[in-house]
Amino acid sequence: MKKSLALRFLDGVERVGNRLPDPLTLFAIAALLVITVSWLFSTLGVVVTHPGTKESISVVNLMAPANIQRMFTDAVKNFTDFPPLGLVLVTMIGIAVAERSGFITALLRATVLNVPRPLLTAALVFAGVNSSLVADAGYVVLIPLGAVIFAAVGRHPLAGLSATFAGVAGGFSANLSITSLDPLLGGITQTAAQLIEPAYTVSAAANWYFMITSTFLLTLVGTWVCDRIVEPRLGAWERPDGDGHMGQLSTVERKGLLWAAIAFAVMIAATIGISAPEGALMRDAQGTLKPLEHSIVLILMLMFLVMGLIYGRILGTVKSDADVAVMTGDGMATLGGYIVLSFVMAQFIAYFKWSNLGIVTAVSGAEVLRSLQLQGPLLLVAFVVVSMIINLLIASASAKWAIMAPVFVPMFMLMGVSPEATQAAYRVGDSSTNMIAPLLSYVPLILVAMRRYVKDSTLGTLLSLMLPYSIAIAIAWTLFLLIYVFLGLPLGPGVSAQFIMP
Repeated sequence: MKKSLALRFLDGVERVGNRLPDPLTLFAIAALLVITVSWLFSTLGVVVTHPGTKESISVVNLMAPANIQRMFTDAVKNFTDFPPLGLVLVTMIGIAVAERSGFITALLRATVLNVPRPLLTAALVFAGVNSSLVADAGYVVLIPLGAVIFAAVGRHPLAGLSATFAGVAGGFSANLSITSLDPLLGGITQTAAQLIEPAYTVSAAANWYFMITSTFLLTLVGTWVCDRIVEPRLGAWERPDGDGHMGQLSTVERKGLLWAAIAFAVMIAATIGISAPEGALMRDAQGTLKPLEHSIVLILMLMFLVMGLIYGRILGTVKSDADVAVMTGDGMATLGGYIVLSFVMAQFIAYFKWSNLGIVTAVSGAEVLRSLQLQGPLLLVAFVVVSMIINLLIASASAKWAIMAPVFVPMFMLMGVSPEATQAAYRVGDSSTNMIAPLLSYVPLILVAMRRYVKDSTLGTLLSLMLPYSIAIAIAWTLFLLIYVFLGLPLGPGVSAQFIMP
């Protein structure tokens, strides 16, 4: 059967990607390239003005003696401060026990046997979209789990991984609940809006209704892309001999899951008890839940650990503390490749940040878009596209918005688009390219998960998997936003997408 143009294009993307060096070498080359470009741009005297702070920002020459020295002295710090490293290693302690005790396998069998097959993809995407409520835990826990679940039912595990990844990364700005990102972006938007209207205020719930409806939109889009494009392209997957089974749970397995579920409920109740009341242990002096947010990793690890221990004791797979030590050690051993790749990627990201190349490019891109003097929906679409491109260069959502908000929020207000709608447009663009962003710090972990099933998986494989999601989400979500703006639908409680000048 002759392949469609789109499938031939994706095959071409994968072939080109597969010809690239190993990711370890690729990030090392990228680091050297950043050093070279920083020297060139610094020599040329490239300088921009930050729209928010009005500070002059120049490209830093990483070839200067002081910065070469910094590369050596800060190499270990760059590695140990690499954001996902601690999260992955700590969480793995609990996951290793939960997996090797048989708990995760039994839980997956129980889940898969009770979830209708047609809804399996949608359930994974939906869970991924809502995972931003627990910070970055979705990258560590859900994405590998998506592959495992698909493999358990005989579907291609990379399809399950891609669908979950699309939900976690592409749906980062959608959720059924307010997340920690909302007040952060809202504060930046408010400051920018006050350049036009000094008394203007932006609520943390400014985009809540749009986030809720977007959750269901992205679930539908992600499910369609996985089932109609990605999985058919991957073809059938044959389970390796001895790779699990989908038989009914035994009585003792059901007992183990029951007691693990009871333990989980108790731990959830305890977490709520030390977080919900005013003045609770997991609240800071201002009454916020930041201590809880910073404790999510440890809490997740403890939950997996306790449930694995209880299940293992009942099944007899955990007989002593020596078994736990072996399980955790074996779990850590599987991360060897991830740890080495993380070291190189950490240096690359640090060099890119030190050089100011990301900020300079973002400011320059914003200025170019403003100079085009586009009008109406064309400008809004162009703004989403620019946000998508800048997201490939700067990982932090708030850092990017601090650059773009002072430029575009006032501009759109004068055109009748509310600050909240501009913020929503930025979030659409910022999320749409998360899954194909080279600076995404979870790329090494995702590659490790892919190679568990397809040993020769490369960055090209990952890009060809995720590009259809990125394109489809960008198009569907942008059209969805335009509907909100032109119909004046409420983006949040009492917040319209349209702005009327006072």
